[in-house]
Amino acid sequence: MLWSPEAHLTTLIHPTAVIHPGANLHPSVKVGPYAVIGEKVTVGAETEIGPHVVLEGHTEIGARNRIFPGAAIGLEPQDLKYDGSLSLIKIGDGNRIREYVTINRPTRFDEVTLIGNNNLIMAYAHVAHNCVIEDQVIISNAVALAGHIRIESNARISGLVGVHQFVQIGRLAIVGGMTRVDRDVPPYTTVEGNPSRVRGLNRIALQRSGLMEAEGGRIYRELKQAFRLLYRSDFTLTEALEQLNDIAAENEHVRHLQRFLWESQQSGRRGVIPGCKISGWNNKDED
Repeated sequence: MLWSPEAHLTTLIHPTAVIHPGANLHPSVKVGPYAVIGEKVTVGAETEIGPHVVLEGHTEIGARNRIFPGAAIGLEPQDLKYDGSLSLIKIGDGNRIREYVTINRPTRFDEVTLIGNNNLIMAYAHVAHNCVIEDQVIISNAVALAGHIRIESNARISGLVGVHQFVQIGRLAIVGGMTRVDRDVPPYTTVEGNPSRVRGLNRIALQRSGLMEAEGGRIYRELKQAFRLLYRSDFTLTEALEQLNDIAAENEHVRHLQRFLWESQQSGRRGVIPGCKISGWNNKDED
């Protein structure tokens, strides 16, 4: 939904803010001192834009977001392939974008950098062009996401993590602090180290999400069984994934893990981060 420039008259805007007449702000939007908002920016109801925030490019921001001082959203991507297009950033509802976060727009006019709902992106994090962050993700301080990264819902990325372009991070996974992430992070797992390795299931997230107790504990028991086949057996990755067929048929979470790993293996992108037992995984292992 778009609002007319006349809506600016009723918004809570600090007099030092610089807002292009073509920008569309809901009347309930708050704008702090010295914020700068460009012509193609749309901001939804009850969103708060802090001091010195810069919103540029074709940027659509939903409702009830809080954008803290110094954040810069919608500026040109840091990519030599960028063709100058006014490409799109879409940010959903209920996000908290902390101090000095940078979120860059995509490299082409028909692409999107997408942030979902109820995410927390902590101070000094960088979200590069063409990234997709789903819902209820926490990205800690000084995390650097390269281009074309996808993070599934409820993932957690600890501080000072660097993530290689085209990597995917799965649902309910957690990446430990200062980890180098150069391949896909499987859902439901804990990944840590340099080189990074899958260390186990993310028990805390599984407990908080209710999956440990779901269906009398069956969901969690079968995830543990899947993990043992993938990371503690003598099967190759392909063989282990085939062994999961029976469990996956009755367990949507095992099915999601299986599908994620199949697609990662077949995609030709980066491959999958191996576990501590790495023999027989994929031909991208340098060890």
